[in-house]
Amino acid sequence: MRLAPSAKAFLAGLCILPTLLVAADAPRLERKDGRFALVVDGKPFLILGAQINNSSAWPNSLPRVWPALEAMHVNTVEAPVYWEQMEPEPGKFDFSNVDELLAGARQHHLRLVLLWFGTWKNGQAHYIPEWMKNDTKRYPRALSARGKVLPVLSASSASNLEADKHAFSALMRHLREADATQRTVIMVQVENESGSIGTVRDYSPAAQKEFAGAVPATLTSALRVGNGNWSQVFGPDADENFMAYSVAHYISEVARAGKAEYPLPMYCNVWIKYPVHALEDRDRAVPGQEYPSGGPQQDNIDIWKAAAPVIDLLAPDFYSDDMRFYHEIIAAYHRDDNAFFIPETGMQNNFGRYFFLALGHGAIGFSPFGVDYTGWTISDEKIPGWLSEDFALFEPIAGQVAQLNFDGKLQTAVEEKGSERQRLHFGDVDAMVSFGFPQRDGEMPPGNPDSHGRAMVAQLGPLEYLVTGFDASVSFQLADNPASKAQNQQLEILRAEEGGYVKGSWQALRTWNGDQTDRGLNFKSNRNEVVRIRLHTIELYDRNVARPGPD
Repeated sequence: MRLAPSAKAFLAGLCILPTLLVAADAPRLERKDGRFALVVDGKPFLILGAQINNSSAWPNSLPRVWPALEAMHVNTVEAPVYWEQMEPEPGKFDFSNVDELLAGARQHHLRLVLLWFGTWKNGQAHYIPEWMKNDTKRYPRALSARGKVLPVLSASSASNLEADKHAFSALMRHLREADATQRTVIMVQVENESGSIGTVRDYSPAAQKEFAGAVPATLTSALRVGNGNWSQVFGPDADENFMAYSVAHYISEVARAGKAEYPLPMYCNVWIKYPVHALEDRDRAVPGQEYPSGGPQQDNIDIWKAAAPVIDLLAPDFYSDDMRFYHEIIAAYHRDDNAFFIPETGMQNNFGRYFFLALGHGAIGFSPFGVDYTGWTISDEKIPGWLSEDFALFEPIAGQVAQLNFDGKLQTAVEEKGSERQRLHFGDVDAMVSFGFPQRDGEMPPGNPDSHGRAMVAQLGPLEYLVTGFDASVSFQLADNPASKAQNQQLEILRAEEGGYVKGSWQALRTWNGDQTDRGLNFKSNRNEVVRIRLHTIELYDRNVARPGPD
């Protein structure tokens, strides 16, 4: 039977309809005025995440994972998928671990970010299958300048790339079939802390040939540099820049193959370049030694953006107590072309400050590493209170916070030594944040002994705000500018309600007044209070009364 052209077109449309529906309904990143949102089920979503330990995604370990996540009040779990387990023989796939993760996350009402431990894990090939490890001729390794064979797959090998693409495509196809309706998985990390440990670049024959050739025109155009081979174009930075392009292009092709099956947001996490210790006899970290050469470190972001356009964002892992360095990392990765996300961080005592600071810079999510009761990082099967208090506070309001951040209505203040009082600007209104207690009239706030105070203020309307925090007080005043002074106005509280959101609607629990509002809204540790405050303006002075002198 022959079909009319119109009938053929109709049937062809039916064939592509499921793909279009998946694309329309799947989680996605949205950008607006330089801000980003991870959109899940049609709404901005804030990842209150936790990454489990590397070997905790096995079915026999998962019973010790879920209770820890519940105690930390997360809404998202980050869990690895092991290539060696998923493809024990070439072309034969076992998705049992993935299915256990899906079932467990759904049972515990969590979203899931899958981490593809494929070609790279911590700058090496830890998780490639045995059949690849045993066949180095077909799946060649990277070589050092002295010819040493490294535990790193060569990014210049077509056979390595094809193997990873084939496996990752199979994973994404399985997710489309198993999860496209429920959308448990909201993002996928492609590889883990990519790059090479042991050499600044790959010296294998294939890599040497590429290095001697011309720098791809797409890269020279994006970076606005001249043409030539890698040494001619980049001089002393040629080795690392070549490695960055090779790794980024490789991973982009892996991600492209996966997105062809199921177009979820995909990101790469970063083993960042840490400052060299002051006692070291050099001024910069060495690529291939202190960090994997060729990954999307701070200096390589532009190369990665040009070479890996399929990757939606580059996300820094942060393990440091240096707040000044944290500001530098935010400045590097919080870009108009890059959503800010911390997929891994340590469980240090200042965790809360780091979370609030990331949130104030538009972060779509934040995740400490090692949250489970397997004994590897938490030995007493109890989540420390300072680790769980932030997520316990934000879990009930995460949806509203995500939307406010996407709309540019949210700001945070994070205590640092010398900044015990901070001013947040909301047009004609300033929010004054003061850290530490007691706060006496006429004196600067005392601050907290370990500078752990933090606060969030979000604007709900012209004179309406959502406020919360720890060991901080928040008060409001008209902005200190000539226009506001000329208006003869001052702010007054109409109502301050402690409460929360139930199915998207604000529900007040009690009204704050008297001692709770006289000198600002006071937020102390272990109280988990959120306040919605409405203000109005009244005249500062009665125009009918003479003012003989200052008040």
